[in-house]
Amino acid sequence: MPALTDCGLRMRAPMSELMMIVAFTLLAGMAMPLGALIACVERIHPAWLENEFRHSVIAFGGGALLSAVALVLVPDGIGSLDPVMAALCFCGGGLAFMTLDIVLFKLRTPASQLSAMLSDFIPESLALGAAFAMGASGSGVLLAVLMALQNLPEGFNAFRELNASSGYSRFKIIALFALMALCGPAAGLSGYLWLAESPSLVAGIMLFASGGILYSVFQDIAPQAVLDRHWAPPMGAVLGFILGMVGHMVTLT
Repeated sequence: MPALTDCGLRMRAPMSELMMIVAFTLLAGMAMPLGALIACVERIHPAWLENEFRHSVIAFGGGALLSAVALVLVPDGIGSLDPVMAALCFCGGGLAFMTLDIVLFKLRTPASQLSAMLSDFIPESLALGAAFAMGASGSGVLLAVLMALQNLPEGFNAFRELNASSGYSRFKIIALFALMALCGPAAGLSGYLWLAESPSLVAGIMLFASGGILYSVFQDIAPQAVLDRHWAPPMGAVLGFILGMVGHMVTLT
């Protein structure tokens, strides 16, 4: 009963707070179709610049993902769990993403980047909503920024993957990404209304997402960022992490 009462109180919370959750998660999600629109540019001349740019975008996304794990998800997640449970949740996320990777490979689907993008967007949106409900709006805002930073290159990469290996038109792919963005507000409001009274569950979701993200970075993102005899892509990863670090420092002041 107390949990239901608290949920009812949050449902009558100021509309400004609810609208902030919707706005932040929606803006973070809309970075996916925005990345797809950028990927519509067929060719950047000269050819070496296109390769450098594409690999730098991939690396930037990896850096942003790592900053989300290192600065938000893991620090907030380990505070409510004992070491054994934290390790199990983190490992469970990695195993879940590995299983998803294997299934997609066996099905020979061209949507591995798309699935990975959605698989970390939803847990992060849940965590964002719960952070607002628990009064940690600073962490919620930072998480929203990091989600947008990682969704932009993920949308870029997923569009290239689907466009090259599926029969979908560009319009359908971008429309699909825009539709996926609506999952963010739904998950964020769910986290706000129902998960705030379960900090251990929220912590588990954060660590689960962290394990999955770390798996994705080293399985999919880092290998694609490598470009022989070019040195800009690794700096893209550094810049992606720096943006997350600066955002974290700003929320602490």
